[in-house]
Order: sequence, then structure tokens, then C-alpha cells
Amino acid sequence: MRYLKSLLCVSALALAVSPAIQARPGAQEGPSTSIAGGGIHVPGWMGKVDANEAKAGLSVNSAKFVAEGANIHVTTGPATTYWNPANKASGDYTVKATFTESDFMGLNDHAHPYGIMIGGNDLGTDNQSYIYCSAYGNGTFIVRGMGPAPFKVSASRATANEAVHKAEAQHKPVTQEIAMQVKGDSISCIINGTTVGTYPKSEVIGEGKLKSTDGVYGIRFAHNTDGVVSGLTVVK
Repeated sequence: MRYLKSLLCVSALALAVSPAIQARPGAQEGPSTSIAGGGIHVPGWMGKVDANEAKAGLSVNSAKFVAEGANIHVTTGPATTYWNPANKASGDYTVKATFTESDFMGLNDHAHPYGIMIGGNDLGTDNQSYIYCSAYGNGTFIVRGMGPAPFKVSASRATANEAVHKAEAQHKPVTQEIAMQVKGDSISCIINGTTVGTYPKSEVIGEGKLKSTDGVYGIRFAHNTDGVVSGLTVVK
């Protein structure tokens, strides 16, 4: 009887903990797929997969980056950051684009993020640094840095905000307007016209973090995600 009581307690604890684990937004669960016909098919653009993806034998050729008229269609594959070296910004500026996930969670069973990258320096090398703001189709967002190891910027792994659009259900469309703004001594993440987070430059620039907020800008997609990017631009 004592054994049965212990077993029931353990089972109850597992049931209590499991939903919290499953609900963690941002967790990269499951292996990254390799996309047929992958590679970067837009002249001038480059990319680099995350270190853990490279260790698994994946590369930019395991994801697909193609033009669709004036837009860019990205299908991952491994988590990848993309940029065109000609796209640079310095001083005070805002980089923005619209991201459309026409088939929410079409390649996975949980939400994965996509968004804007700025402050890119030494991109494509082991010393690369940048910061990105990404949205999930479940109403959360994340701000993270790479310098060259990943470092936290936003308070938690992913944060809910009413400004971030939610898909009605899996396989339904969802669109996010995402921007990163550098102004004075701060960096802001702006989603669908609302500033969801502002961070002092002093917290994101320095040893093991950003080299500078001046640099190349681009886009980032988490693993096993499909979306179209339109209107990528920088404004002063």
C-alpha cells in the first residue's frame, strides 16, 4: 500500500509538471528537418545556422531562402540568421518588415519565432554578434543576442504581449509587423506598432555581447518554420 501511495504521488507530480514543460514557449523541441531544394537562392544574401544545428551536420543548404516577387520566402530546417552585407545601419534607425506565417505550426507542433536582426558584426564567423527581436504566432515574443555565444536580453525565454498577433488555430494564417529601433541610448522591439520591450545599450554592448548597434541588419527564423517576409527596410 505504501508503494502504491508513493507511485500515485509521483504520477500526480508528473502530471502537474508536464503541462508547464510542454507550454514553455521558445523551447526548441524535436530535431530540425532538412528542406528539399534548400540553400540561399537570392543574390547577395548570406546566412549562418546556429552552432547546435551545425554540430548536427546541418547548414544553410538545409533550409530554403527564395524570392517571391519583391518578398522573401524562408523555410527552415535549422534555425538560421540571414543577411545581405549591403544592408547596413548606424546611429539612430529603425529596421522593419512584415512576417506572414500562412500555415501556423505547419512544420511543427508548437510555435516557433521569426523576426528582425540588427547590429550584425563579423557575421558568418565564430566571433559574430547581433541582436534580434522575434514574434511567435501564439502571442509571445523574444529578444536575444549573439556575441558570439547566445545571451539573454528580454526577461524570460518568451513573453506574452497583447500586441503580438495570435493565430486562430494550427494551420491558420498569422501576420506580424516587427521592427527594431535604435534611438539614443536604447534599443526597442516594436511589434504591430507597439513597443513591447526597450533595453539600455549598456546592457547589450560589451564583452561577450554586441560589438555595436551599428552594423548589418537582416532576418532570423527558428527551426522548422515557414514564412514570407515583405517590406524589409531601414528608416532614419
